[in-house]
Amino acid sequence: MEKESNHICLCPLEGIINIIGKKWAILVISIIGHHEKIRFNEIMLRLDGISPKTLTDVLKDLRNENLIHRESFPEIPPRVEYTLTGEGKQLCEAVLPLIRWAEKRDRVENHRCMGSCHDEKIPGKAR
Repeated sequence: MEKESNHICLCPLEGIINIIGKKWAILVISIIGHHEKIRFNEIMLRLDGISPKTLTDVLKDLRNENLIHRESFPEIPPRVEYTLTGEGKQLCEAVLPLIRWAEKRDRVENHRCMGSCHDEKIPGKAR
């Protein structure tokens, strides 16, 4: 006889986990989500260690999943800006508890942020 539990079906994750499980995807979503719009080089500055090709691939994957929007402007030099779609905004909100948990965990271990995140504004969090 099976014991009843609060079983959560993980099947809906199968479609998106391959995208958001990639090394840089959640960070890119979070960075874009904390700006009204942001350009490629600004994202690069905030992601220490990512190569331009990797960032391009991650942005392409996120666009294909309808999580971010890419807008290019017919200017010289060309200008491209990234924003979150509605689904991307929902994902960004969904990962906030994970970010807060990681921040709390790092504080416990006396870890200090050494990245360029000091100027990032997390919705619902006073700085």
